[in-house]
Amino acid sequence: MSDLEERQIGCVTVCFGARGGKYPHGNSLVVRGRDAVAVIDPSLGLVARSGAPPRVDFVLNSHCHEDHIAGNHLFPHVPWHVHEADRAGFASLDAMMAIYGYPEPVHSAFRRIVVEDFYYRPRPDALPFRDGDVFELGGGVRIRVLHAPGHTRGHSLFWIEPDDVLYLGDVDLSSFGPYYGDAWSDLADFERTLAALPSLAPRHWATIHHGGVLDDRASFDARLARFAAVIGDREARLLAYLRGTPRSIAEVARHRFVYRPEDAIAYAEPVEARSMQQHLDRLVAGGAVREVEPGRYLAS
Repeated sequence: MSDLEERQIGCVTVCFGARGGKYPHGNSLVVRGRDAVAVIDPSLGLVARSGAPPRVDFVLNSHCHEDHIAGNHLFPHVPWHVHEADRAGFASLDAMMAIYGYPEPVHSAFRRIVVEDFYYRPRPDALPFRDGDVFELGGGVRIRVLHAPGHTRGHSLFWIEPDDVLYLGDVDLSSFGPYYGDAWSDLADFERTLAALPSLAPRHWATIHHGGVLDDRASFDARLARFAAVIGDREARLLAYLRGTPRSIAEVARHRFVYRPEDAIAYAEPVEARSMQQHLDRLVAGGAVREVEPGRYLAS
């Protein structure tokens, strides 16, 4: 999609961000019912648009990450809603940073980025929702919450009726694959979320990044399979790296299994360490890897 393009799907307007919503931008959804209007994950894509932001009655956030709440500040006088498990991130900047769990000096640098580049504003009165909650917008338009943890504890999908649009949040179907590198991320939960998706049958799938909107089952199934396969690929590469020479988690993080070695990303090593420690823990539990001395691992 070209920059700042929109697509209408019944009651849903998909507002594409720059480069099709490529991070740090994103694709936001505006859902219009007879009685109310909601915006889902206001992103930098909305911030970049000229003119006044859309009039909405409330904000829905799929989870509490910087790129999904970057446009929340455009709507200071309406309620903000997020899953109860992520609600703490709206209470204060300190609580928001705990979701990432970065060590210094990455913590301080990213703290500034969250405020200056993503416009973080605390909102202690943010309202919690739970799995199965329904937001009625009137005229048969409603948004159902599907809790889908793993990326964060509270990460959620939104099913928009009557047009059967499923907003996938950060199950973004990208070639990068699933992200589970924060303190509040969980690989096993993410895998359960991915395993549950094929049982759902919407007519349209919308993502915050990259793909934007998919309209046919075959395309979705192919993209989901490619997205999920990244987890197994990372684990296979980790096993290969651990053959013959014991490695520490610091060495694993520097080697890079999530990001490319040439990517200049300040928070890459803590993300690598958190992500791959989860793989190591289950490989050790399954007997494929041994901890041959404290903190050093070798493929069995």
